[in-house]
Amino acid sequence: MSDGKLAKDLMIGIFEYPHIPYWFSINQAVRIIKVSFISTKKFPEPMAILVFDEKYNLMGTLTLKDLLKGLEPRFMQATTKAQVPEEDESGLAVIWDSLFKKDVKELAEKPVSEIMVPAKHFVQPADPITKAAYMMVHHDLVLLPVLENKKKFVGLVRMIEVFDEISNAIMSE
Repeated sequence: MSDGKLAKDLMIGIFEYPHIPYWFSINQAVRIIKVSFISTKKFPEPMAILVFDEKYNLMGTLTLKDLLKGLEPRFMQATTKAQVPEEDESGLAVIWDSLFKKDVKELAEKPVSEIMVPAKHFVQPADPITKAAYMMVHHDLVLLPVLENKKKFVGLVRMIEVFDEISNAIMSE
């Protein structure tokens, strides 16, 4: 499939994305996103930040969605889409709005380690892209770390390149 392409053929360098230590606050992460992406008008897909520990081991990732969810009032985080009838969504949005204005500064001081998506799944450079696609689909990931010898973080595979390669294979058959 897809001409035998491997993760290493699609991976991008770790410095394509800003990175922060796990103890940074949501507020600090938001500022990094604004400086790195929004003010420079650089919009990689997905917009994300890598989160590292003090030994520069990848701990996880943060997307814009993760940052916004981190600012959501706590009691509303337990409410799932299935629990809220569509006609009640506007009422919840009003509640969210009033609580957001009240509590956002406090919530923005939480460390990013509380809201990041932990890096639990990875591929190795020699793994086929079909393995990367499988991991991303089944673990709801838009970025997948590439680790050499299951230790050294050498890059990232993004959903957009995986999709492009797999769709090319479909279209060429």
